Amino acid sequence: LLFLLREGLPAFGEVSLASLLSTRWYPTEAHFGLLPLIGGTLLVTIGATLMAVPLGLGTAIFIAEIAPRWAREVLKPLVEVLAGLPSVVLGFMVTAVAAPRLAPYDPNAIDYRALRKPPSAVHRLGTDEVGRDVLSRLLWGARASLLAGVIPVAIAVALSVPLGLLSGYVGGWIDGLIMRINDAMLSIPFLIVAIALAAFLGPGLGNAMIAIGIAALPTFVRLVRGTVLAIKTEEYVEAAQALGCSQPRVALRHILPNTLPPLFVQVSVTVAAAIIAEASLSFLGLGQ
Repeated sequence: LLFLLREGLPAFGEVSLASLLSTRWYPTEAHFGLLPLIGGTLLVTIGATLMAVPLGLGTAIFIAEIAPRWAREVLKPLVEVLAGLPSVVLGFMVTAVAAPRLAPYDPNAIDYRALRKPPSAVHRLGTDEVGRDVLSRLLWGARASLLAGVIPVAIAVALSVPLGLLSGYVGGWIDGLIMRINDAMLSIPFLIVAIALAAFLGPGLGNAMIAIGIAALPTFVRLVRGTVLAIKTEEYVEAAQALGCSQPRVALRHILPNTLPPLFVQVSVTVAAAIIAEASLSFLGLGQ
């Protein structure tokens, strides 16, 4: 709605807010050009929902009937988080992945004959100041944003889970060493750490994602450590130790799967922060 009010209405020329409220206003070609966009958005949402229903049923049957017990404990928290994703978010992800096939034009193609054109049947969302198709740039931008959000968080999780598990379960001087380094990183603002690491590694989307992933690492380490400290005092963990289970088995089999639910919640929050951080680095010339 804000996009239409800010970009669409002024581009229609003769259309103003007063004319919208009058009875003599008639829709133009620019307005009819928005109909395929609205229809496409609805189709993407409906398609994502239709894809999610059989996928969810199949996954539930697999976890309940087919998968071994250890796989159920690992997959169940992940499926619960994915089941909570709205269809719009899932549709955004599908659209971002399929951007090369969905984009009607090259996002960087310049057309000086179509500068600042309003939405129409040719350009569904119009063009920018140098004639580039806005819809194509939005689709490819969603693809870059998805990568910028998922990959840094994956890097942070891959590094933080072993460190947090080791720190919380083993304790002692290892816990003290890891936590002091972690506290030192937490004392510096997240974006400042990302900017410093990106400047050290050099400009580029890959280096920016690595920098953001390392900057987000301390939060995940502290979260995993705190969860492990709470879980290792549970009775089922003490029972496993009393039955003679080795420490690696207790840590990986009984503690690690129960740290996943809060970890997935933090992942969903950090993905948004990573996208904003990547946009900030790009504005400074350190990102894409």
